[in-house]
Amino acid sequence: MDTATRTLVMTGATRGIGLEAARDILRRSPETRLVVLTRAGSGAEVLPGLRAISPHVTVIDTNLASKASIAAASAQVEDMLDAGELPPLSGIACNAGVHLDNALHSTVDGYERTFAVNVLATHLLLRRLHPHLHAPARIVVTVSDAHFGDIRHTGGIMPRPHWPGPETVSKPGAFKNPARVRAGRRAYTTSKLGGIYLVHEWARRLPPEVEILSYNPSLVMGTGLAREAGGAFPWVMSRLIPPLAATPLVDTPQVAGHKLADVILGAIKAPTGSYIHRTRPMKSSGESYDSDREQTLWEWLEQQA
Repeated sequence: MDTATRTLVMTGATRGIGLEAARDILRRSPETRLVVLTRAGSGAEVLPGLRAISPHVTVIDTNLASKASIAAASAQVEDMLDAGELPPLSGIACNAGVHLDNALHSTVDGYERTFAVNVLATHLLLRRLHPHLHAPARIVVTVSDAHFGDIRHTGGIMPRPHWPGPETVSKPGAFKNPARVRAGRRAYTTSKLGGIYLVHEWARRLPPEVEILSYNPSLVMGTGLAREAGGAFPWVMSRLIPPLAATPLVDTPQVAGHKLADVILGAIKAPTGSYIHRTRPMKSSGESYDSDREQTLWEWLEQQA
């Protein structure tokens, strides 16, 4: 993707691998205009550091757990593009995500918060902004190999996803014993499965020169994702995982952020709809290939718009 004098819209760029990717992109592509969608407080914290790398950074106050906020932020981006305040849009990176301590957290719109931020927000943002993309363009959605839900990919920490359909999993209390930490983890793995379904369906509908890829950073230490996960998970991520950073099994945020930047900038080539595991395309779980579920999810999401 030629990023010179182009706009990249990004969520999840204020901490962890997203922040590292944003820094890397600004260094490697200094003419890129980066638009960060984030809550005002987080944006204020990171904006000086990003602008120290490049002056071409804009922060738009966005609550990804609110449909109204997503619509307002999208409209602001559209207005800036239409007015010529931003150069042509060539990329969208949906990196934001949450992992919560139970499956009962509700958004202002009544959705379960994990699903709302990890799946619904992505669709709503792409729905508004994709018509403004100037080909060639690339969309990247951060997912997780936790969607496998097996020992090989999660060490037995994460349960398998459970997908009875979007109308069910989008509601608070959709999983067994919803107030428990394990239900929060199942909501997370299920949402990441939903993210892959979403990428597959968008890949079918976008024009040929607009690519969409799902990106799995795998295990990364120190991202802050576990801060709301509850149970022993934060302790595991802060105490047991860091020593593994010296092995190929775990990345630091800096290393994972560089890999994410590679995917966003097009340094890693893959057919649209692909699942990128760290640095290369590979197959996601067998369950993640289901055209009926993908179409059903799309139709349900369109009803929520």
